[in-house]
Amino acid sequence: MAKLDTDTLDVTARSDQGSRSMRRLRRSGRVPGVIYGGDGEPVAIDADARMIRNIFKAAGALLQVSVDGGKAEPVLIKDVQHHPLRGDIVHADFLRVDLTVKLQAAIPVELVGAEESPGVVEGGVLSQEARELTVEALPSDMPEVITFDVSKLEMNETATLAMLGVPSGLTIMEDPEETVIATVTPPSKEESPDDDIETETGLVGEDGEIAEAQAEGDTGEEAEAAAGSGDSSSDSE
Repeated sequence: MAKLDTDTLDVTARSDQGSRSMRRLRRSGRVPGVIYGGDGEPVAIDADARMIRNIFKAAGALLQVSVDGGKAEPVLIKDVQHHPLRGDIVHADFLRVDLTVKLQAAIPVELVGAEESPGVVEGGVLSQEARELTVEALPSDMPEVITFDVSKLEMNETATLAMLGVPSGLTIMEDPEETVIATVTPPSKEESPDDDIETETGLVGEDGEIAEAQAEGDTGEEAEAAAGSGDSSSDSE
């Protein structure tokens, strides 16, 4: 379960929200973001990149945020955007929360025990069908990730949400019987090499000789001449 981080992330309110301004912020070692929800208005903020790296967890984590040195308030990390190449945090969304009121959030699903799955051991292919689930819970009970044990999956078996043991205090909004989490299927059958051999040996007679000559770089006329000379020489013999 998520625990309210006792560390406080100090952030600064910002008025300039243009893309050029945010690029300048990132170059100066700051990360732009926004705080919204609850009873307050949305506030555009920025924070020290090193502090964010030290304090940040995955989306769904709880922490305290103080804007311009004001009173710290609990927030949920709603979304974290990373640079596609470097992996740096480039933007963060924070949702104000009331610790006594339930909320809904999309939580990532993580498969565990794949290496022990009988179907995988036999050579089957494990496919994860559900990447996240919508969960309703108090902020302090909201998990950062939902783990799903697939160590018992056999070949051709499908695991649904109904097989997940849901901890007390959580409500998962998806249909437990209809939501597929993972499957194990046999590996796809590879094409037989005999098919290629059969195609290559299908060239026979004069047409085959012409095709073979053309494959060696002769023109059409040269290929026909070469094939014809081959026939006449064999007749003379």
